[in-house]
Amino acid sequence: MDKPLQPFTDGLPNLSEAHFALPTPAQLQVPKPFTHAPRFLVLYGSLRERSFSRFLAHEAARLLEAMGGEVRIYDAHSLPLPDDTAADHPKVQELRNLSIWSEGQIWVSPERHGNLTGVMKSQIDWLPLSEGSVRPTQGRTLAVMQVSGGSQSFNAVNSLRVLGRWMRMITIPNQSSVPMAYKEFDEAGRMKPGPLYDRVVDVCEELMKFTLLTRERADYLVDRYSERKEREPERLKAVAADIGFTKGVP
Repeated sequence: MDKPLQPFTDGLPNLSEAHFALPTPAQLQVPKPFTHAPRFLVLYGSLRERSFSRFLAHEAARLLEAMGGEVRIYDAHSLPLPDDTAADHPKVQELRNLSIWSEGQIWVSPERHGNLTGVMKSQIDWLPLSEGSVRPTQGRTLAVMQVSGGSQSFNAVNSLRVLGRWMRMITIPNQSSVPMAYKEFDEAGRMKPGPLYDRVVDVCEELMKFTLLTRERADYLVDRYSERKEREPERLKAVAADIGFTKGVP
């Protein structure tokens, strides 16, 4: 085995000790627990009048409310395409404010041409990684679901997972994929009982548990060594010099 018999003693010369923090159980303690209900935002990826992704989103919302959560469902009607207008558009601001308000999210997309829909992607694309000092998605929990008209597939949920990771969200392990969705919902848009519905319950239950576990600790869980270094004034000054921009840098 290519490892010394004793612990490594040659140090960490490339490490900035001033920014290195040793994770400890004590730092995960919550001095003042939140008293408000867990807050969830649900996005769905269809504008159709009879939308199975909307029906599934509503089922998830009902379950989260039954588990004690507070839920908001975003309606993407009239949301412009990304970059087709300024970010001060009312529908864009509504979406961003809901994301900031939330502590957990559910993304539900139909599968179209083997992937998530443009409606779903547009909503996510309007959410910036950061806006000033605010990060509308970082540290929030996320559950992903999809509906499809044919046999069961996981293309859309897999893509949603990639996006969730990119948006720095805590994506839970469980997920829901509903094949032949037209068979799984009744005329009123309610999901029929069965194994697929049970899986939706599982996903919502897991999302609630992860949200309760992380929401008060989210800032600590996503605090990064590299970003602590980047926030240093000297580091910011060096970066500005590297790119030839020094205006406003003390």
